[in-house]
Amino acid sequence: MSEPQDILEVRRVKSFNSLYSKYNFNKGNLICQLPCTSISNKPAQHTVQAGRFKHIEVGSIASLNHSCNPNIVLDTTNMLIIAARDISIGDELTFFYPSTEWEMAVPFICACGSTNCIHVVAGARYLSPAVLERYFLNQHIRRMINGLLTRAATRYRVALQTSI
Repeated sequence: MSEPQDILEVRRVKSFNSLYSKYNFNKGNLICQLPCTSISNKPAQHTVQAGRFKHIEVGSIASLNHSCNPNIVLDTTNMLIIAARDISIGDELTFFYPSTEWEMAVPFICACGSTNCIHVVAGARYLSPAVLERYFLNQHIRRMINGLLTRAATRYRVALQTSI
């Protein structure tokens, strides 16, 4: 399997690093493995969440930018980067940050321009299930959503019982 630096290029654009493809990829193609240089139990600006309390340093992959219309998926269960749609040489690679992040260490205003734009990127916790269902979500995010919904349903049932 290729190393990220062999197939991806970091470029500095408007004071920010971005990641670009050196090759063409078809939708569903494996691009490369998701590297892990270190693990922490807390989010940081340049980590990727890979589990409820697992945040990984990903080397040059940290240069990936967010898009509400992403062209790649970070699969943190299998530690893979996969093409979400066809990618051409020179295309900037982007992923949907809430697909890996429950709560962002550094939330920001999205300027991707997509018709599906979520506008504020703060993590999956702050998005509705209707919005999230449009995207690939990692297993840890799905589990955390289910936990949140289960707790909300329990509180609702308790509130209903006490009001009767």
